[in-house]
Amino acid sequence: MNLNLSASLNATRLLFKPSICLPHHTVSTFNDLPIPLDSVLHARGLKANIRAVVLDKDDCFAYPDAKEVYEPYKEHFEKLRRAYPGRKLLVVSNTSGATSWDKNLAQAAEVEKHTGVHVLPHEVKKPGCGPEIMAYFKQHPETGVTDASQVAVVGDRLTTDMMLANMMGGWGFWIKDGVVPMQQKSIFSRMERNLHSFLEARGVKPPEPQSS
Repeated sequence: MNLNLSASLNATRLLFKPSICLPHHTVSTFNDLPIPLDSVLHARGLKANIRAVVLDKDDCFAYPDAKEVYEPYKEHFEKLRRAYPGRKLLVVSNTSGATSWDKNLAQAAEVEKHTGVHVLPHEVKKPGCGPEIMAYFKQHPETGVTDASQVAVVGDRLTTDMMLANMMGGWGFWIKDGVVPMQQKSIFSRMERNLHSFLEARGVKPPEPQSS
């Protein structure tokens, strides 16, 4: 069983600050992501300077357990790779690369082989791996990332991906529908949609990233 202690421990944060699970932009599927990502934020008058993108894998650009990009998304995936070349695009998954699950990083190696994108090996699962992500970018100054406000997180889950984005001080892009049909999604994923609607109806907004 792929337990996520990080998500369980950080869930209590929602009681005090529910806004941290909300995205800054929502799209239906991976193919609907704006490129560059900050173009849609600029259109809303937000000051964003996104230099690198953190990508979730499962139900974002790939089927869960798959190691390659979902076929209908391959063209858009390559566009994203061109916009954020090299180490500016980073896969951070709670399966591939999560050392508590992918112990010998064999899954991470397979994803890298099939996508051409680096996969972060991380000890703490999302949403708590922000420090490991920023340490990665610090180790690779060619990305131009000097602050978390220059990072966008793209994923399908509010309580892992969007919480990660907000907890680390970055921008969150929510893939609302993803690859997996709604009736096959986990109960937690379906509940998050109700939470999003509840908070949005009450005018709750995500925190805006601030450069330090």
